[in-house]
Amino acid sequence: MTSSAIPRRLLAAALLASALAACSSTPVDRFYTLSGGPATVVPALATAAPLYFEMRPVTLPGQLRRPQMVVSGGDGRIDLEEHHRWAGPLAEEIGNSLSFGIAAQLGAVDVYRSAAPKGSTLYRIGADVQRFESAPGSYALVDAVWSVRRLDDGEIQTCRSVFQEPVGPGHDALVAGHRAALAKLSATIAAAVRGQAAGAAPACPAA
Repeated sequence: MTSSAIPRRLLAAALLASALAACSSTPVDRFYTLSGGPATVVPALATAAPLYFEMRPVTLPGQLRRPQMVVSGGDGRIDLEEHHRWAGPLAEEIGNSLSFGIAAQLGAVDVYRSAAPKGSTLYRIGADVQRFESAPGSYALVDAVWSVRRLDDGEIQTCRSVFQEPVGPGHDALVAGHRAALAKLSATIAAAVRGQAAGAAPACPAA
């Protein structure tokens, strides 16, 4: 082995070590979802016909329609968490969470992407999320105007609900807080559907 081969090997080893160190220091992208996980499904309501609903696409403010998590930085500042992203468009993540939650609460079926059987009772549900705030180590907040319309009689119930959950530090805690807030929103909307199905006059829940 020549003496010049040794420096070349040392140089190659040094370059490899440098490349590995650079790779190990590159932040890893992490993706989060607002739906999924175990759910307790209650029996279907005792109505004359099966209960079905349409969860319409959720609307969001423009600054939230991006893949990165948007967190509150204080004094009106927001920060984009480039390496902490939603698994899908945030509006779809919220819509899926509400759909799963309402279906589980009512023992009902979301037929937005399909069709309800003939003669079934159908409710149309909409949600306009006006605030979806993430304050690390402080709170997760969901502020939504939502509506429930029973399609066979055309009566519409429109209400506003705000749910704020305390959270610990870290992105996992923020996501858990938002999931808890959306679970409460799902339960609130499901209660409105349950009331209409029972023949009660539409009434918004007390703030």
